[in-house]
Amino acid sequence: MIKYVASVSCGKDSTAMVLNLIEKNCPLDYVVFVDTGKEFDSIYSTWEKLTDVFTEHKIPFKRLKFDRSFDYYFSEHPIKTRDGSTKSGYSWCGGPCRWGTTFKNQVLRNFYKNTFENCTIVEYVGIAKDELNRIRFDRSTTVKVYPLVLWNMTENDALVYCLKRGFPYTEKNGVNLYDILDRVSCYCCANKNLKELEAIYRYLPEYWQRLKQMQAKTDKLFKNIGLEALELRFKH
Repeated sequence: MIKYVASVSCGKDSTAMVLNLIEKNCPLDYVVFVDTGKEFDSIYSTWEKLTDVFTEHKIPFKRLKFDRSFDYYFSEHPIKTRDGSTKSGYSWCGGPCRWGTTFKNQVLRNFYKNTFENCTIVEYVGIAKDELNRIRFDRSTTVKVYPLVLWNMTENDALVYCLKRGFPYTEKNGVNLYDILDRVSCYCCANKNLKELEAIYRYLPEYWQRLKQMQAKTDKLFKNIGLEALELRFKH
């Protein structure tokens, strides 16, 4: 038996993907969103609006989470190092240490295994036509399909589509995330570039304070620079 599942991050690409799947009457048995606990508020509001659409179309959906909090794995989880010592937490997620992505994939695999036993999973993934470099070979047992690529939808096409359908990605202070960020990932993602970090510092100070609270819980400097040094840079 085949089960068709849309895995969404609730960013513009996966949101445009899942709404199009419904509009085009594509097979869709389930929608899942892996919540790291470190998403922007407008991502959560997007998920809530999407669940109304899923309910209307009688499509099952589920928000999945790690077995422990992101903060626990960030600064508390005991980890054995190569020299035999133990450290606390994986610290910042990004670059060569994308532990959050690893955890998200594991959460998905466990969900598929426990929910769709003896089924072949066709997983819809929201990668746009102009970001094919993000497609990576993996060893998962799911069959991955990239609808936006098949539909020739670019990242900008996806954003325009979402805006037209009432998904503006506007934060509580009125800032539109896609006006200031290249990519809307977790707000604590260490892969964010300096332009994006300066935008968070200037326009989303609440999240900047959250980053500083996280910095206080780890010895590893954010971006190998540290938030204090970044603040000095952004003030000039």
